[in-house]
Amino acid sequence: MMRVLVFDTHRFERDTFERAFAGRGHDLRLLEPRLTVETAPLADGAEVVCSFVNDRLDAPAIARLAAGGVRLIALRSAGFNHVDVDAAHAAGLAVVRVPEYSPYAVAEHAMALLLALVRHLPRAAFRVREMNFALDGLVGFDLHGKTVGVVGTGRIGAAFARICLGFGCRVLVFDHAPNPALVAAGAIAAPIEQLYAEADVLSLHVPLTPATHHLLDAAAFARMKRGAILVNTSRGGLLDTPALIEALKSGHLGGAALDVYEEEEGLFFRDLSDRVLTDDVLARLMTFPNVLLTAHQGFLTREALEAIARTTADNIDAFARGDRPLPNSV
Repeated sequence: MMRVLVFDTHRFERDTFERAFAGRGHDLRLLEPRLTVETAPLADGAEVVCSFVNDRLDAPAIARLAAGGVRLIALRSAGFNHVDVDAAHAAGLAVVRVPEYSPYAVAEHAMALLLALVRHLPRAAFRVREMNFALDGLVGFDLHGKTVGVVGTGRIGAAFARICLGFGCRVLVFDHAPNPALVAAGAIAAPIEQLYAEADVLSLHVPLTPATHHLLDAAAFARMKRGAILVNTSRGGLLDTPALIEALKSGHLGGAALDVYEEEEGLFFRDLSDRVLTDDVLARLMTFPNVLLTAHQGFLTREALEAIARTTADNIDAFARGDRPLPNSV
């Protein structure tokens, strides 16, 4: 039996985790605090900690976890940019993740954001609730026939590209590892500069790494087609947010549909409705009528939550059995 502490848990996932771990024999504890160096002492005596995307597993936090007896960090996410993996390995801690859950969850949310933005659905719904049935200011555009650029053709990017093909879009895809199945389905492999120049919609589906940090900066925004729509459901750090704001202010960028924000740590997944927003960059971003922002909910479907909990439990079972190499290790 392993003692497992799950940090940064939320109401939407508690039942799913409890069902996934039922009958496995582990001592499961669900905690609300985020995992940081300050909260790491809560894990003293536990063999496993389970972290979420906005926990902060830097070298000091990992050293404190190791000192308390933790041997495994089980990430309930695909991304691991919030973890100092080298520090974990140096301290003798194994790190596992959930490499895939439901690519359709994120891909469909990206399309939902895009449609809601270009058809002005939030504004239209608010007007109707106020008994305003006028249509002025709600003119959108057809996606059919438009050029959509997809950066990253892993499972999520590929799913989004196929959705766009189903809408009748011309789909340009860029990836350092080409996806021949997408090309066979009708997508066009192209260099990223062609995506910037031709895409009416540009959607990002790559992980956050040193190479992709601020992939879209001021120079990249300047190369994008004027009036293009940006979609980002991957990681906030892919965007230079002040540069994004300038591109929106100038009118060069036609709009942005975002599910992530570079400085979302400490903001997203929390109810802060009774507090003053002190993040001036986020506050400015939310003033634009052509920006639609959700709080990192792309993964939030029943199917994805079940897959995340099940894979996390399987990863911990494998560690408890002594399986080496561990499946899904980082």
